[in-house]
Amino acid sequence: MAEPTSDVELMLRVKHGDREAFSLLVQRHRKPLINFIYRFTGNSGESEDLAHEVFIKVFLSASRYEPRAAFSTWLYRIATNLALNYLRDHRTRVATSLDRGSEEEEDKSRTELRDKVALVEDQLLSQERVERIRQALAALPENQRLAVVLTKYQELSLKEAAEVMKCSEAAVKSLIFRAYTTLRQKLIAVVESRA
Repeated sequence: MAEPTSDVELMLRVKHGDREAFSLLVQRHRKPLINFIYRFTGNSGESEDLAHEVFIKVFLSASRYEPRAAFSTWLYRIATNLALNYLRDHRTRVATSLDRGSEEEEDKSRTELRDKVALVEDQLLSQERVERIRQALAALPENQRLAVVLTKYQELSLKEAAEVMKCSEAAVKSLIFRAYTTLRQKLIAVVESRA
């Protein structure tokens, strides 16, 4: 029997008890889902745990699954809810770990600068830019950050992002516009240093 290519087809098989189909879905979506959640938590371990929790919810909800939208829309809706709940429950811990992570990176950067040649300086500057962008993204309001992550990093269409966020496409466009405006203001130094 040929392997199904459609996530919806796989999920319908899961609905009827096919554990192999579930395993295929996990293989297909595990890494993108962890990356998606990481953009909220900033913690790879927590992101993996939350992705695992998403798949548990998918498996437990399989009997009620109805293919009304793309499977990825349904999956990212579950992931979004879990990530937002995590942020609400761990807000101070997330902020502390972000601060601590940047201090550790600074210490690491100082050590590397002493030990390595000039070519590494460019790499460190690039890593610093990435970190500043990540921190600016993490500082956005949840709905703006979610709109950017879904469309830019997860490459969902505006329509799919609107379905995940339970709002109109126009609202998603507005959130993205406001997010990019804020990011431009916060990151102008990063952009200028690249030039």
